[in-house]
Amino acid sequence: MPQILLFGAGKSATVLIDYLKKTALVKNWHVVVADADLLMAQQKVGNHLLVRAVELAVEEEIPRKKLINESDVVISMLPASLHYLVAVDCVNHGKHLLTASYIDASISQMSDEISKKDLLFLCEMGLDPGIDHMSAMQLIHSIQNKGGKIQSFQSHCGGLVAPESDDNPWHYKLSWNPRNVILAGKAGAVYVDNCEIKNKDYEELFVNCQEVSIEGVGQLAFYPNRDSLSYQSLYGLEDTTTFIRTTLRYPGFCKGWEWIVKAGLTEEQNSIDTTNLTIAAFLQNHFAKHELNYLSLPELVQSQLQFIGWNENTLLNKGLLSSAAILQSILEKKWLLQPADKDMVVMLHEIDYTLDKTTHFLKSSLVVKGQDQLHTAMAKTVGLPLGIAATLLMEGKLTARGLLIPTIPSIYEPVLHVLKSEGILFIESES
Repeated sequence: MPQILLFGAGKSATVLIDYLKKTALVKNWHVVVADADLLMAQQKVGNHLLVRAVELAVEEEIPRKKLINESDVVISMLPASLHYLVAVDCVNHGKHLLTASYIDASISQMSDEISKKDLLFLCEMGLDPGIDHMSAMQLIHSIQNKGGKIQSFQSHCGGLVAPESDDNPWHYKLSWNPRNVILAGKAGAVYVDNCEIKNKDYEELFVNCQEVSIEGVGQLAFYPNRDSLSYQSLYGLEDTTTFIRTTLRYPGFCKGWEWIVKAGLTEEQNSIDTTNLTIAAFLQNHFAKHELNYLSLPELVQSQLQFIGWNENTLLNKGLLSSAAILQSILEKKWLLQPADKDMVVMLHEIDYTLDKTTHFLKSSLVVKGQDQLHTAMAKTVGLPLGIAATLLMEGKLTARGLLIPTIPSIYEPVLHVLKSEGILFIESES
C-alpha cells in the first residue's frame, strides 16, 4: 500500500497531520508520523486505521533508513540542520522528499544525483518560504503573459497574534519555532531599493522600520528578510528597480526588539551560569553591560521589559546557557499562546508594473487566523502546502523532477488551487 512518511510532529505539523489523516482515509494510503517524542506524535495521530505514530530520533540510522525505504514520499518537518540525514537516505533509496526549509549547501550538492534518479526534492514548500513563492510567481507570470513589465516587487509576510488575543505590550505570541523567532535577522539582509543594492546589518534591521497598511488588519511594520537578491533572478525580475522580501510585525514589536538586540540579549556565543540568577538580574546585567539606561528608554520599551521580567525575581537555574537560549526560555513562557488564543498569518505582495504605457499598482493580500493554541494559522499555512504537494505527487499530478522550489506553474497552480479550497486565498486590488 502507498505510504507517506512524516518526520516531525511539532508545532507546525498539527494541521499537516490532520490533512494526512483525512487524505489517508480517502486514498487508502498509509501514513507514518515519526518523532522522538512518541506521546506528542500519538496525541496528534489519535486512533486511526491507516496512520500510526512511531518513536524515532532521526539520528538513529537503521530505523530511519528502514522507514524511508518502506515509504513513497517523505516529508521532513525537522530542524533544517537535520534534513541532510533524511535527504541522503531518500537519494539512496529513491524516495521523493518535501520540506518547508530553505535549500542549504549540503542538499544543493546533491542536485545532480537527485535529477539522475528522477526524484523530486521540493524545498521551501511551507508559508515563507512557500506560499509566498507560489502566490508571487502566479502574479508575476500573469502580468508578464499579458505583456506587462514589472518595475517594483515587494513581498511581506509575518506570523502574528490575532487582534482578539493581543494582550501584551509586545503585540506578539509564539506560534512557531521559538528559537527561530529569537534569532530572526541574525544574518542581516540585502535587497534592491530604487536601483540601489542595500545591505543591513543585524543591529540595523529593527531600527525605524517602515510600515504598510493591510486591509482588515491595519498598520504593520516590516524589516528586510535575509537575502532578497538570490530570489530576484529566481523570480525572473533582474530588471526591477526595487526587489525586497520582508517580515511583518506589529510596529511596537520592532521598537522593543531594537533594544533587545542593542543589549546583546540574542548573543549565541557566550556562556552564562544561570544558577541562582533571576530574570531581573539577567536582563538588567545585559543593559548595564551595554551602557543602556532603562529610565531613558521609550515608555513602550519600558513596559515591554517589565512584561518579560525586568523586576522579576524568578530564578532561572538552567545551568550554562547563552544569552539567546536564556531569553528564549523566558519568552516561551511570557509569549505563550493560551489554549483559546488565536494567531494570525498575514502576507502582502505589492507590484508596480506597466502595461500598454499605463502604470499599474497591484496589491494581493492574505489573512489567515488560527482556531486555537494547537490549530494555528502558522501550522495551517506551513503544513497544508506540504500535505497537498505530497498528495499530488502520490497521485502522479506533480511531474516535475529535480531539486526545486515551487516557482514553476506545474507546481504552484495545482497547489494554490487546493489551498483555495482550504480557505487560504488572496484578495487582489489594482489601481
